Parts: sequence; structure tokens; C-alpha cells
Amino acid sequence: MAPLQTAPRRAALRSADRLDRDRQAAPQVFERLRGMIISLELPPGSPLSRAALAGQFGVSSTPIRDALMRLEEEGLVDVFPQYATVVSRVDVRLAQQAHFLRQAVELEIVRMLALRHDEALAVELNATIIRQQQFAKAGDFEKFMAADNEFHAQLYAATDKQDIWSLVRSRSGHIDRLRRLHLPSPGKAQDIVRHHKLIAKAIDAGEPEAAQKHLRTHLSGTLSELAQIRARYPEYLSN
Repeated sequence: MAPLQTAPRRAALRSADRLDRDRQAAPQVFERLRGMIISLELPPGSPLSRAALAGQFGVSSTPIRDALMRLEEEGLVDVFPQYATVVSRVDVRLAQQAHFLRQAVELEIVRMLALRHDEALAVELNATIIRQQQFAKAGDFEKFMAADNEFHAQLYAATDKQDIWSLVRSRSGHIDRLRRLHLPSPGKAQDIVRHHKLIAKAIDAGEPEAAQKHLRTHLSGTLSELAQIRARYPEYLSN
């Protein structure tokens, strides 16, 4: 796979990225900017001009302000009043906390799922894994990460824990950026697919301990390579 290529630092969107006028503006601005930050299209240190964003989204300053406030709450932007708003550096401590939360929740989820047989879930998980394989082969990291999140969202949905998934996602901005930095490493995408296959197989076979074992290995992959990521992208990490 090709090495990570991040887009030039910018705070502007393409004119084609206008908002859906049938939905509230602030949540859309938040979603767009968050996605660009997680994908590193807006890497750490990128300046965010409120006036420029308002002009390019075609909205007033209020939705921009509200979206930036939500991003600040998630620790994805740093706001310096009367001076500037910039994309934050990756906070390793927050990434580790998000990993702890996610692992604690998902270990219980896969145990629950392995104790009951759900053929429909097995079909859904395997379909997502197939899409991941296709994206990995194409080197499409953004769609690969979206499919990765879909796989885990399906686990939460199968246990009626969608609200907890939303909570976990809101705390995962820093670990997700670490994952995005790590993803282009040789063999990383293939490892993720392999782990998903093992988790899905253990759940379908009714093997809770195996499902938990494979999940633990899967979720710890990026943090176990933290030193390598830091050495390669020192300017992106805060501590």
C-alpha cells in the first residue's frame, strides 16, 4: 500500500460541498469538519477561519460557531479567543482513554453476541468484511475506515447499544486519528480484516472467549505501535 498522503493544510471546502438545506446546518458543518479532521484532510495545526468556512458552506457564522464548539468539546480543535482556531494535535492520553472505554464495552458486547446465535448478524458482518477487503485492495483508506466503523457499529446495534456506540464515537477522535496515521503501514489493513474475520467467526461459532481474545488483539494494534507512529509523525502528536 502507498504511504500516507495528507492533503495540504486548508480550511476551505470545495464549492460542491454545499449543505443539505433540508437539514440543520450546524450538525452538517460539524460532521463535515470532523470527517476531514479524522481523515487528516485537515491535519493537526490546520487553521480554521470562521469567515472562510461560513462563506464556503454558504451559512451564517452561527452554525460555524456551534460546530467548532462541538469540535472543541471533543478536543479536535483548539480555540484561541480573538486569535485563531486550529486543528488540535493528537492527544495520546485521550487516545488511550478512548481505547480503554471502547475495549471495556466491546469485550462485553462480543461475549453477549457469542452466547446467542444470530445468522443475520453473521451475514451482515461478513458482507462488511468483504467490502473492507475491496477497499484495502484499492488502497481507499477513507472507505476502509468507514467500513471498519460499520463493522463495530453492527456489533453495538445487534445488542441494542446504539446510544453507547454514539458515546464511544464521540470520544474516539484522537484514537481514530492515530489509526488513520497507522493504517498505511504495510500489512496493517490486512491485519484489521483478518481480525474482523476471526471476531465474526468466533461470534458465529458461539465462542465468547475466542471472540474476546481476537477483539482485544484487534483494538490494541495501533497503540502497540505508538512509538513508531510518533517517530514518523512527531509534529502531529502532543505528548
